[in-house]
Amino acid sequence: MPEINAKDVMKLRNKTGLPMMACKAALAEADGDAEKAEDILRKQLKGKMETKLDRAAGEGRVAIAVDAGNAAIVEVRAETDFTAKNDRFISATDQVAQLALQAPAGEISPTDEMKAQVDDVRISTGENASIARAHKIEGGSGAKFGKYVHHDGKTGVLIHAEGDVSDETLRQICMHVTAAVPRPLGVSADDIPAEMTERERRFRIETAMESGKPKEIAEKMVEGGMSKFFAEVALLEQNFVMDPSKKVKDLLGSGKIHAFFRWQVGETDA
Repeated sequence: MPEINAKDVMKLRNKTGLPMMACKAALAEADGDAEKAEDILRKQLKGKMETKLDRAAGEGRVAIAVDAGNAAIVEVRAETDFTAKNDRFISATDQVAQLALQAPAGEISPTDEMKAQVDDVRISTGENASIARAHKIEGGSGAKFGKYVHHDGKTGVLIHAEGDVSDETLRQICMHVTAAVPRPLGVSADDIPAEMTERERRFRIETAMESGKPKEIAEKMVEGGMSKFFAEVALLEQNFVMDPSKKVKDLLGSGKIHAFFRWQVGETDA
């Protein structure tokens, strides 16, 4: 049996919101495999853990910048919440986002200019700070972007769209992405990552079989459940948080969403 270290237990605890001992036991049962441990916890709770799966631990801030058909989203980490709320830190994070607009499209490696902004924070606060991640979208002349950063700065959403959809509507959809439970995993069902789809299907089959259903019956049951799963986690199919009588796709008219990013401080390894 592999050694279960405290870091892995804490990471699972932060993700699920469940007690440390439960997370440690699940990791032990799963031989240290975090995904298997998460499935074990889901089965123990009869699948009622979804509202806790988006939890993340960490201090810092997300910032978004938009200009001339381009957009960038960045996450900058700090050691304490006190520093993350400091005006100098907030300004530095915003500057990093502006500098990210000058980078090539896609995942960004921090430039010397971006690092200099963070170095100033280190000097002024005496704390460590780092650029955890940064991404730029090149949308072109017809691109539209929606953006929203939650009041605490720890969650930010950037949407890349086009067509006849207003800035306010895109902002409201960004707010939906921030608050929606379950968290949207893709724009449509086709955008849900294959590994997530397969993991969900496998989990549902195993759960059905453990309840006594033969494999062939379990597989048929699961196909219906997967349709419900896609409707729950595909952004366009979700009921709009501000008006559940509508789906998100009903707000778009002739507009189209190409992609979205929902970043939360601490949800990835820096």
